[in-house]
Amino acid sequence: MEQSPLPNHPGGYVFAIESSCDETACAVLDGNGRVLAEAVLSQAGHAEFGGVVPEIAARAHLLHLPELARRVLAEAAIAEPGFVPADLVAVAASTGPGLIGGLIVGSGLGRGLALSLGVPFVPVNHIEAHALTARLPGLVPGGAEFPYLLLLVSGGHCQCIAVDGLGSYRRLGGTIDDAAGEAFDKVAKLLGLGWPGGPALERLALEGDPAAIPLPRPLLGRAGCDFSFSGLKTAVAQRLAGRPADQALDRREAADLAASFQAAVADVMADRVRHALGMMPEATLLVAAGGVAANATLRSRLAAVASAQGVRFAAPPLRLCTDNAVMVAWTAIERLRAGAVEGGVSGDLLTPARPRWPLQEMAATPGSPG
Repeated sequence: MEQSPLPNHPGGYVFAIESSCDETACAVLDGNGRVLAEAVLSQAGHAEFGGVVPEIAARAHLLHLPELARRVLAEAAIAEPGFVPADLVAVAASTGPGLIGGLIVGSGLGRGLALSLGVPFVPVNHIEAHALTARLPGLVPGGAEFPYLLLLVSGGHCQCIAVDGLGSYRRLGGTIDDAAGEAFDKVAKLLGLGWPGGPALERLALEGDPAAIPLPRPLLGRAGCDFSFSGLKTAVAQRLAGRPADQALDRREAADLAASFQAAVADVMADRVRHALGMMPEATLLVAAGGVAANATLRSRLAAVASAQGVRFAAPPLRLCTDNAVMVAWTAIERLRAGAVEGGVSGDLLTPARPRWPLQEMAATPGSPG
């Protein structure tokens, strides 16, 4: 039987927007979490700067989002004959944390659409969306019931979070300097791989020997589950700095360095997650999310840690690891079902975009922000 995200409302479709960084994304889901249509546009124009330029990202969202939204709504009508935007019961958008320009563009379009349809606008916390992705129906065998441990690893985040329930999150530990994704990108740049560096470094590492070059494992074995990657990145930089200026780095050495760096990150991640599971004995599931969770070596190590600790391991499919609008729509559905969003055109229309929005400020009570 179809389950609507809003009580006593037939049908029940949610349209969502993601624009917190350099991915422009839209999706339409039904009340059961079935994806009718989705699209992600990865922006060009940042590579020459070696990282995301906020102003370029915001302008790209402004340029491409309206057409992407129209396209996704049209595809939803193909997947669900007869569907029209008037069938939407809510519109959601990531409203923080992230780059403020992109958040303003995405949430602004979402608010306008919600206002025109007379339906609730749901401001979604981007980190909460990653945290709840595993709960998409059918994604994790056996489901992802609360509580579970989340390892969020991306270009801007690296933290272990106890997901105790909707709106109930505890930060067990996080990075004290660079996030894992930042370290991957910076080391890739040192190796001349360009940007984004994570996927390129992973491909190069396949050609190398992970034991070839000794590198530090920051905080390995320490109490707690904090992370540190700045020293590891610096160790790679120092190794390359000692080379004569006219001596090029051959591919074999570059591959060994990439593989050794990746192995060091995986060792640290495995150790920190092992400690985090010890801090959350009630967890029976370990979930990895965020762009870096797409790394096959890291997934393998985390699965091994989970197995050794007697818990299940789950990671979203690769397309849902990176920023996407499916996770935004699903978070809105979870909150609508819990009654955490007022019906009608609610005060959520006034919730501002926020470059910082700690998970600890979330709550699943009616009328709460988000």
